[in-house]
Amino acid sequence: MEQRKRDRRAARGFLFGCVVAVLLWSVVSAQIRYSISEEINEGTVVGNIAKDLGIDKNTLKARRYRIVSASADPLFHVNQNDGILYVSRKIDREEVCAQSSTCLINLKTVLENPLEVHYVEVEVLDINDHPPRFPEDEKRLDISESVLPGARFQLKPSRDPDSGSFSVQQYRLSPSDHFRLEVKDRGDGDRIPILAVQKSLDREAAGSHSLVLTALDGGKPPKSGNMNILINVLDVNDNAPVFTEDVYSVMLNENITVGTTVIQVNATDLDDGLNGEVIYSFSNNMNQNVLKLFDVNPFTGQVTVKGFIDYEEKDRYVVEIEASDKGPVPLTTEKSVIIKIVDINDNAPQIEVTSFSSSIPEDSRPGTTVALISVNDLDSGLNGKVICSMDENVPFMLTPSTKDKMYSLVTKSPLDREKQSQYDLRILAKDAGQPPLSSEKTISVVVSDVNDNSPEFLLSPYNFYVTEGNDPGVSVFSVKASDRDENDNALISYHILRDGHKDDIITSFLNINSDSGDILALKSFDFETLKTFQFQVVATDCGTPSLSSNVTVNVFILDQNDNAPVILYPVSSNGSAEGVEEIPRNVNAGHLVTKVRAYDADIGYNGWLLFSLQEVTDHSLFGLDRYTGQIRTLRSFTETDEAEHKLVILVKDNGNVSLSATATVIVRLVEPKEAFAASDVKSSAKDDEENNVTLYLMITLGSVSLLFVISIIVLIVMQCSKSTTDYTSKYLQETNYDGTLCHSIQYRSGDKRYMLVGPRMSIGSTIVPGSNANTLVLPDRRDYTSKYLQETNYDGTLCHSIQYRSGDKRYMLVGPRMSIGSTIVPGSNANTLVLPDRRGTAEEQ
Repeated sequence: MEQRKRDRRAARGFLFGCVVAVLLWSVVSAQIRYSISEEINEGTVVGNIAKDLGIDKNTLKARRYRIVSASADPLFHVNQNDGILYVSRKIDREEVCAQSSTCLINLKTVLENPLEVHYVEVEVLDINDHPPRFPEDEKRLDISESVLPGARFQLKPSRDPDSGSFSVQQYRLSPSDHFRLEVKDRGDGDRIPILAVQKSLDREAAGSHSLVLTALDGGKPPKSGNMNILINVLDVNDNAPVFTEDVYSVMLNENITVGTTVIQVNATDLDDGLNGEVIYSFSNNMNQNVLKLFDVNPFTGQVTVKGFIDYEEKDRYVVEIEASDKGPVPLTTEKSVIIKIVDINDNAPQIEVTSFSSSIPEDSRPGTTVALISVNDLDSGLNGKVICSMDENVPFMLTPSTKDKMYSLVTKSPLDREKQSQYDLRILAKDAGQPPLSSEKTISVVVSDVNDNSPEFLLSPYNFYVTEGNDPGVSVFSVKASDRDENDNALISYHILRDGHKDDIITSFLNINSDSGDILALKSFDFETLKTFQFQVVATDCGTPSLSSNVTVNVFILDQNDNAPVILYPVSSNGSAEGVEEIPRNVNAGHLVTKVRAYDADIGYNGWLLFSLQEVTDHSLFGLDRYTGQIRTLRSFTETDEAEHKLVILVKDNGNVSLSATATVIVRLVEPKEAFAASDVKSSAKDDEENNVTLYLMITLGSVSLLFVISIIVLIVMQCSKSTTDYTSKYLQETNYDGTLCHSIQYRSGDKRYMLVGPRMSIGSTIVPGSNANTLVLPDRRDYTSKYLQETNYDGTLCHSIQYRSGDKRYMLVGPRMSIGSTIVPGSNANTLVLPDRRGTAEEQ
């Protein structure tokens, strides 16, 4: 508001001054001209107006000398004291005079009393204080790369507020091979810059150009102004895509997963826009099989796996890829991508038997070829290198052939069909890949038979036990042989060997089945006549040449209880078993009345005899020893006892079906004198009858005694050599033993075996090895057959005792009146006791 008031007052003052000036124009008028440069400092003296006008400076103040100006901020002021004109503020010529070539500022000075008006012109001289300035700092031009040289592009000129020589005088263009500057002068100092093309443009070489246009004025030094010219070269589709690599080659593993990136090709197009956008595709002339395996991304150029890649099918692929731009007329470039397939170990070796003999004779020499084997691996390199092997614990081996990947299967040691008739050979083929792959094949080789084994009997020798009284024409025993060969080589026929030996008489009563080995007896055997015999059986196979083997057959006749006891005493003159014994009436209890003697032709239990009283008139008077047959008085006779007593003695054996005989003894009681006379007569009568029996009994007792002495000596020697060993052996527990037979105990001491025999030993008695009585030393008969103990002139009621071994058991056979030289066969089912094995007694104790 205040500003407006001031402007109004100034305007009214200005109008009033003009009116006064017009009225007084005719009174006083004068004009002075000064020149100053623009931009001088405030307070700078322009000129002494009073002096130049000839006005007394002393009157200036009184006359109110001043400059009449309508501007609130005048450019000049005058000092009323001295009349000097000063610059009030800095003067910008371009602001005050704009584009005028000459800048004059008219000042009106006024003096009052009298009124005088003086005009002062102040010329503001231009200085070069403004540089040239373009309308815009940066100029952008779009020029097609197809423009021809000489094309011109007019630019906006630069403006300089200064005038005259300080205005724009010239233009300069930064150096360029493709452009030059032309200036068009339109007069009045107006110059127009023109940009001209002097060389063909190539956007692919330089997509843009940056130039600097400089405008210079005429100052010294000149001022300048710059304008940046940015030239964008517009594209023309004149460039085909170019691949970044000259050769594309890649290694690809076989069996790679579908979708895996193989390689990424890259092509660039120097053109711009659609002309420079590249798309990828396979060439039209590619093999269709390759198109099934690979795919290409049209935008990225990424080649991926589309199908199954197998090195064994093809190890190298050439893929043709086209790169095309999107220009109106697309330009295309082709490039080959070489894909080399890397083999991986994905194929196991293959084993093929090219020549094979499924059967080989067992007598084949080492080195005989059985089969030719070839191995193959579809992989390559180490993956295809194959090593063949097989088990070492077989009599075969693989030998490499001179031809690669060929092997011969040969024998490395002798074969034996009887040990193993067939071999399942496992051939293992393993490649050298990582990890290695392997395969195996089993070959069955049959070892054919050769007649190299003789027939073998199941036992050698054979020991058979035949019970006497067998049925003629019936098979009594059988031999069996086997042949480890097969087929005809294992067919066996049997025959009895008859070589003119004396045993042929016995074997003439035998017949053998040539196919089965069954042996038939053509007559019955009698133990009392023939106890044992021996013959040979030959087994022959049907091989060529045939092989045979012999076996000894030992036949032992077993006794049956077919003989009843025979009473030896008493025997009457008519042959009946009756006798009369007279004894004094005054004999004491325990007096021996008589002894009943009996004999049984059988042996063993069948020949063991027991005595019993079958009939007696008075049981309180007489007693019978059941083992010895002795009849003794049980008490003294009294007057009331009868003078004659009848005793019926029953003698029976111990066979399964006992046979028996009876003897009758009449005992008469007489007075002592009569008894002695009768005894003398009777004794003389009996001497002749019992002469043979007594002699036989004495010889037997003498032999036994001699054997006892020998046994005692041996025991003493062994006791001295091994005194620390306890050889206590329990008496053989024989259930219900009774009769005239003896007891027998056998035991071992060191490396010898002993047997002690003797009559009437108490059951349960303990026998100590080394005893000096009743001991016989027996040879070791553990080889199944033991000869009967040779006892010179043995006879009497004492038994024979033979012990032997069969398998893991030991046996002892005892019985009375066995023929000297008789053979006892282990395994016999009669007259045999099984003894516990005492061999560990010493060690256990």
